[in-house]
Amino acid sequence: MAIPTAAYVVPLGAIFFFSGLLVNLIQAFFFITVWPFSKKTYIRINKVIVELLWLEFVWLADWWAGLKIEVYADAETFQLMGKEHALVICNHKSDIDWLVGWILAQRAGCLGSSFAVTKKSARYLPVVGWSIWFSGAIFLERSWEKDENTLKAGFQRLREFPCAFWLGLFVEGTRFTQAKLLAAQEYASTMGLPFPRNVLIPRTKGFIAAVNHMREFVPAIYDLTFAFPKDSPPPTMLRLLKGQPSVVHVHIKRHLMKDLPEKNEAVAQWCKDVFLVKDKLLDKHKEDGSFGDGELHEIGRPLKSLVVVTAWACLLILGTLKFLQWSSLLSSWKGLIFSATGLAVLTVLMQFLIQSTQSERSNPASLSKPVRAKPVKPNI
Repeated sequence: MAIPTAAYVVPLGAIFFFSGLLVNLIQAFFFITVWPFSKKTYIRINKVIVELLWLEFVWLADWWAGLKIEVYADAETFQLMGKEHALVICNHKSDIDWLVGWILAQRAGCLGSSFAVTKKSARYLPVVGWSIWFSGAIFLERSWEKDENTLKAGFQRLREFPCAFWLGLFVEGTRFTQAKLLAAQEYASTMGLPFPRNVLIPRTKGFIAAVNHMREFVPAIYDLTFAFPKDSPPPTMLRLLKGQPSVVHVHIKRHLMKDLPEKNEAVAQWCKDVFLVKDKLLDKHKEDGSFGDGELHEIGRPLKSLVVVTAWACLLILGTLKFLQWSSLLSSWKGLIFSATGLAVLTVLMQFLIQSTQSERSNPASLSKPVRAKPVKPNI
């Protein structure tokens, strides 16, 4: 990490890790003392607590980097967002799709009750991984034999969820890259499937399981399509930390869960058809920079995240000053070495956090070989 970047990344990291560890401790306390006796009460408490951490990411996008999100949706869908349970599916376009989802959830009033089906390794991310574990995220090992029961148990836990929730599911199974698109195109050509241009081929087992277990109590599926204007660089976590703005266009289509077919094969085909429509929608966006349908909604930039981050910063500064006054840490060589080591550890942790959000890269060498079904066959 370059020195100019570290000059503001380290202070931001200090606020994030200080507040995050405190939030994790509070989550752990209520998980031990409340969860065994009343899961609904714990969920309501955790919803408020975890937002104190997740709003920092919203602030980073809204106030630090000036990320602009334009939403295309019909008026009814826009009004219902945050007022009902919803399964959310989208194309996995960028490194911060999850953050765009959090911003939309925050505007809809359900940030603290939004979670995702994600890979198991995410639970070990310091602070943020622990926070989503306490909040009920479903972690998978990307092996259907191991994950089938995990999904069923996770979906069942949501049946009596006491407030409106969003459950995010990336049915492409991985982030979009050109290398992965080429592999998907070659597989589609080999198997006689429609040729994708802007999305990957959906992996439908997880989606089928979600529909089968949630259709009785989740009324809607929100189909989100992310796109970036040609004149705006795609957003990344590093760009956000540098305070560099980007623009994201989001098309939202609401589908009624009751309208989906009953048989698994038909549900899988429904999901694939949705992504065919999404592919054409992205072609349209490439042509004229818009989706062509749906009312454009400006979602604004609420003050809530700014107030939360300001409060955390003041608390950290006050606590640091009191600690330095009490410990005289900077008055000795040992204290200076300890402080420098702490800053170095913080820098490494921030670098690790940034890298954990970056797109996975396919091996270009493998593209010259025949594409087998295994890398892209329907899984999770």
